[in-house]
Amino acid sequence: MNIENIRKWKHIMKLDPDKKISEKNLEKIVGSSSDALMVSGTQNVTRRKVEKILGMIKKYDIPKILEPSHPDCIVDGFDYIFVPCVINSDETMWVVDKHKEWIEKYDINWEIVVPEAYIVLNPDSMVGKVTKAKTNIEKKEIVAYAVCAEKFFNFPIVYIEYSGKYGDPEIVRAVHKSLEKSLLFYGGGINSREKADEMAKYADTIVVGNAAYEDINRAVETVVG
Repeated sequence: MNIENIRKWKHIMKLDPDKKISEKNLEKIVGSSSDALMVSGTQNVTRRKVEKILGMIKKYDIPKILEPSHPDCIVDGFDYIFVPCVINSDETMWVVDKHKEWIEKYDINWEIVVPEAYIVLNPDSMVGKVTKAKTNIEKKEIVAYAVCAEKFFNFPIVYIEYSGKYGDPEIVRAVHKSLEKSLLFYGGGINSREKADEMAKYADTIVVGNAAYEDINRAVETVVG
């Protein structure tokens, strides 16, 4: 795991295997100076869909990340596999069980695996519902989760996920202040340069997803760094 390369990233564009994107829009994304492409989704993600989108992006000279929702969706050909653990979930399935299953069933190239401590904060999001994340928590609890991820479990990445909703910059700022070594990723509702700049003040890396499917021109305007 080479975290030093990841430390340089300021912006990631997230692609959902369950959504269609044109070659033209992919070219716009790659040409936008985003630092990496992340293939990630919660609903209806299959191995075939992951392979299809990998086939579309593999020709581009840009780091490619797979963030799987299930071990069976992991395919070869990505530069990194970011593995989320939803640390504010009520179910151990999303903290450790699926991860154990992956280890039991597959040979893993640990050199490309990067664990992420996810803190999901949008109760209306699909990821929040599926993982049964405890989203109605105060800022001090969110900070405590982040510090726990860094100090107890040595996660290289703490990921504040609002998933489709623009989050509270003060929460992101507080988490940023609490971390010493772990990188802070933020994702959720970034669909303008103004929002990108605001969250980039506190997050080491911002992740933009839905905007790529809603308005590609606004999506590429979010690239910071």
